[in-house]
Amino acid sequence: QVQLVESGGGLVQAGGSLRLSCAASGYTFSRYTMDWFRQAPGKEREFVSAPGKEREFVAAISWSDSRRYYADSVKGRFTISRDNAKNTVYLQMNSLKPEDTAVYYCAAVQGPIATKYYDMNYWGKGTLVTVSS
Repeated sequence: QVQLVESGGGLVQAGGSLRLSCAASGYTFSRYTMDWFRQAPGKEREFVSAPGKEREFVAAISWSDSRRYYADSVKGRFTISRDNAKNTVYLQMNSLKPEDTAVYYCAAVQGPIATKYYDMNYWGKGTLVTVSS
């Protein structure tokens, strides 16, 4: 059974840092590109006819050569990394802003880097990050 379990969310002041982790099991982790998405509070109401579309791409790291790809909104502040020996992907978030407040989800996709929510094969249940001003 595939499981993706996120942790590390919480409340932080603007300018602070958090490190999210996502522990994977039930599939060959090293063969999957790993992504982070986020969903801002209340966003799901805008996309009720397209479930999943409310989730915004944040970052991705390939399975093969650890290439990284970031959304413009987090570039230079967030860093994605992975430890294939531990079946874990991380998201280091620095210089956090109130607009980073969201539920953060990790996701897995078999193959090269993908950034669209509908391309993902597996999802975690998310961890809440709240950034106060």
